[in-house]
Amino acid sequence: MSEFIKIIIQILRIDKKFFNNQKNFGEASIYFAILIILVSSLISLIPNTAFIEYMSLKFSLGKVEGPSLRSVIIISYSMWIIKAAYLYFVGVVMFPNNNTKCNFRKILILVGYSHIPMFLNALTINYSLLFLLIITYIWYNISLIVGLNIILNYKNITKSILIVTAPFIILFIYLLSTFGQGQVSVIS
Repeated sequence: MSEFIKIIIQILRIDKKFFNNQKNFGEASIYFAILIILVSSLISLIPNTAFIEYMSLKFSLGKVEGPSLRSVIIISYSMWIIKAAYLYFVGVVMFPNNNTKCNFRKILILVGYSHIPMFLNALTINYSLLFLLIITYIWYNISLIVGLNIILNYKNITKSILIVTAPFIILFIYLLSTFGQGQVSVIS
């Protein structure tokens, strides 16, 4: 348990020494990553409830049921694997550095470790605190960028920033292009 708390503190501080230490990506590390994803998915139920409460009050929807515990856990693990596969494909296969020697397991562990800032979503107990979700998500991305930069041996952080934020940039450009067309539709 003390090792797990030590990992949490080092990730929250975004300690570069943590990502350089090969011991943190050893045999037991995959179990820590699985546990982190499980805990972060369980904690995500708290802000989900606050968001659903806010939306039902704002739009007078009445009682709205949130997702089941099983679906939240399955989706969390699925997204973990998809995110790691994306980072592996783009970071290791498409744009590797000369010194990049990384396997899928190591990136899977990194993505799991990077979810630790999501533990702070437990503070979002009320819909007036929903802004904390943005802060923890930015913190998650920063820890992912720093860790990816170190384990893929990139010379500067620009490549890691582009790899991690590329899906957001593509989505943003797509949304701008759809809204920028100026077409207004009326549903009859």
